[in-house]
Amino acid sequence: MRSLSQFLHDYGDSHQNPVNQWVHIVCVPAILISTLGLLWLIPVGQWLGLSGAAASWINGATILAVLSGIVYLRLSVWVFVLMAVWFALSAWIIQSVIAAGWSLFWSSLVVWVLAWAVQVWGHKVEGKKPSFVEDLVFLLIGPIFVSIEFAAKLGIPVPHAQGAHSTSKPAQGH
Repeated sequence: MRSLSQFLHDYGDSHQNPVNQWVHIVCVPAILISTLGLLWLIPVGQWLGLSGAAASWINGATILAVLSGIVYLRLSVWVFVLMAVWFALSAWIIQSVIAAGWSLFWSSLVVWVLAWAVQVWGHKVEGKKPSFVEDLVFLLIGPIFVSIEFAAKLGIPVPHAQGAHSTSKPAQGH
C-alpha cells in the first residue's frame, strides 16, 4: 500500500485549481455524510436478528466505517483519529436528521447527487479527471486531503498540505 504522503501527493495532482479545492472542501464532506446516511439505511443488525440499539447501530455505514478504519489505521494513527471524528460527526448529523423526522433516504440522496454534480463541475474547471477514476482507494483519501487543505487555508500549520501554510515535516505513519 502507498504511504499517506504518496496518496496525498497523487490526490493533490488533480486538485490544484483553487475553485476545485473549494468545491472539494464543501462537497467531499457532503458526499461523505450523505453516503453514510444512505448506507445507514441498510439494516445489517436487523438482518442478523439483533434488536434494540445493536440492530440500529449495526448497519451499512458502521460496517463501512470499521472497514475503512482499518485502511486509515494502516496509513497513520492521526488519520484514523481524524476519520473517527468525521464518522462521529456524520453519525450525529444522521441521528439529527432522523430525530427531526426528515427522510434520511431523500435528504441523503439529494445532497449526494447535488454534491457529486458540483464535484464533476469542479473537475471540469480543473481540467483533470477525479483521482478515484484511477484507484477507488482515493474515495477514502478525499476526506483526509480536504481536512488538511482546509486547515492550511485557515492558517493552521499541518503536515502534507499543498499550500504555503504546510509544515515541512510529514506526520509519522505506516
